[in-house]
Amino acid sequence: MGLVGAGPWAEMVHAPALAAGPHTTLSGVWARRPEAARALADAHGAPSFERLEDLFAASEAVAFCVPPAVQAELGVLAARAGRALLLEKPLAADLDGARRLAGAIEEAGVASQMIFTFRYSAATVEFLDRARLIEPFGGHAANISGSLRGGPFATPWRLERGAVLDVGPHTIDLLDAALGRVVAVRAHGDPLGWVGLLLEHEGGAVSEASLCMAAEGETPPSRIDVYGRRGSASLLGSDLGDVFPEVVGQFARTVRDGGGHPLDARHGLRLQEVIDDVERQLRAG
Repeated sequence: MGLVGAGPWAEMVHAPALAAGPHTTLSGVWARRPEAARALADAHGAPSFERLEDLFAASEAVAFCVPPAVQAELGVLAARAGRALLLEKPLAADLDGARRLAGAIEEAGVASQMIFTFRYSAATVEFLDRARLIEPFGGHAANISGSLRGGPFATPWRLERGAVLDVGPHTIDLLDAALGRVVAVRAHGDPLGWVGLLLEHEGGAVSEASLCMAAEGETPPSRIDVYGRRGSASLLGSDLGDVFPEVVGQFARTVRDGGGHPLDARHGLRLQEVIDDVERQLRAG
């Protein structure tokens, strides 16, 4: 597997996980800053590449760890080169970029998978199994941090777009999985401050979500709680554990099997189906 990107998340997570095996070998690193690519590749005994095409040629699959707009642009090139894609959320910076990337993957027929980190944890599997048993009708979630105030994740795209684009995908995905497909959204607040979401789900369930990346001081772990006619279920972000060995293992199996499950193997949703859902919601206001 090749790695596109050499920033903090690539250094902390992607490169070590891909290089560790046993399912993958790190075939090389490419980044917009060649010196960063060389440093990261050297740290894991892999080559660095100055041309993206050379990374594709050396790899069966490519993992992306770059800003959303860049992922949408370069992911199209990887798909057209016939390489399987391990993608970060959010898929793109806007709907048009997401549509182009989903279309390129569909047209090329390559495997793809998205890293919704919560979904790869045994704690999440147990939570979702429990949620299905309780006949859920509502819930709420919160993902609160101070990431925008400094540190490795105060990156330009996060400072511009804020919590909805960064932690929003995790939160909405879990509520969607636990309560049914989201069919309508109402929002208020400021993505760079505090955002409140009211979600309506297929089947009549309703949920609320609070998102913030600008809090000061110590913050609680992210959490999701759902309630139903037969009880309740809860999941804390602190319960996830190290999910990236499972991410890499699942992706390796996906590539070997010649298919993809961008969201969840149980649901089998394709990227294009997700994009179609978003478009329907936008048309509905």
